[in-house]
Amino acid sequence: MSQFWIYFQIGLKHVLDIHAYDHVLFLIALTVPYLFKDWKRIFLLVSLFTIGHTLALILSVYGIIAIKVNIVEFLIPITILITALYHLFTAGKTSKNDGVNLVFFITLFFGIIHGLGFSNYFKTILGGSATSKLLPLGEFALGIEAAQLVVVFVVLVISYIVQTVFRFSKRDWALVMSAFIIGVVVPMIIESPIWNR
Repeated sequence: MSQFWIYFQIGLKHVLDIHAYDHVLFLIALTVPYLFKDWKRIFLLVSLFTIGHTLALILSVYGIIAIKVNIVEFLIPITILITALYHLFTAGKTSKNDGVNLVFFITLFFGIIHGLGFSNYFKTILGGSATSKLLPLGEFALGIEAAQLVVVFVVLVISYIVQTVFRFSKRDWALVMSAFIIGVVVPMIIESPIWNR
């Protein structure tokens, strides 16, 4: 049980780390257009992101894939920007509530990119044989999922308050938050080490 808690906590801290807020930014960008009544769709999107994240870690830990850190660190804010831009331009449109669509596949792919960003650190703390690495990966993934659901819940509560108490429309809330996220993430892209070649 103690080992489970160790890797579970690492997953929690990975998402909730105030100094590595890119994960939270992505979750906010992903959740902004939704309400509590959309919980099934939100849960599916968050879970797909976790699956992508975990898949990237598995591929990296077992040496199947390796990507330069600078490239991944550049791609992470790009995924946040794309998500925020998508919701900026589709704010107020009802097509987001349709069945499985491109957003699901993109969320899974973005999860893979974000997972690659953490893979180098995760490899350094994960020892043992190939088979003994799967359980810690699963425990870590549960921590990630739990932390993501906490973030999503907080965003939904704030969204509810803003839309009921302050009378923001759902569309205006999505526009303001998407624009805010874009404003935060564009400097991250501009300051990326990838430009220093």
